[in-house]
Amino acid sequence: MNLEMHAVKIEYPEGCNIIIGQTHFIKTAEDLYEVIATTVPQARFGVAFSEASGPCLIRIEGNDDELEKACLTVLKAIGAGHVFCILLREAYPINVLNQIKNCPEVCQIYCATSNPLQVVVASTLQGWGILGVIDGYPPLGQETHDDRLERRALLRKMGYKR
Repeated sequence: MNLEMHAVKIEYPEGCNIIIGQTHFIKTAEDLYEVIATTVPQARFGVAFSEASGPCLIRIEGNDDELEKACLTVLKAIGAGHVFCILLREAYPINVLNQIKNCPEVCQIYCATSNPLQVVVASTLQGWGILGVIDGYPPLGQETHDDRLERRALLRKMGYKR
């Protein structure tokens, strides 16, 4: 069995958040579209899902052509089946993540981020599969008292805390 590992740099439009996960059924693209559209109606988004059997197509939904095309590019770069990609504008992953996790065909979430991203994949003679992600950069130190106050103020400014 030939086994190789690859780090795939994920390129996506600036100002977006990306969610990558594993799923298992052809209706994923439509169901994720409905989850996002009904949870955050003002969101601009693209959704793509790569099949792992039958015609093995990348299925695409969304309400923003640029983000739909970018999701397609992401899944082509990853090259693994049963993976989905969501790109969001005018919404954040925190707004939709629980609803996405509750979608019956979603198996797991690998990341929800706006950071620089790499997907670590393994390849065998059968195909490619995601092992994990590298999301952003390593820690540079420990939070200070002033850092903590700044974090808390930011969360309140953003409306996530009172």
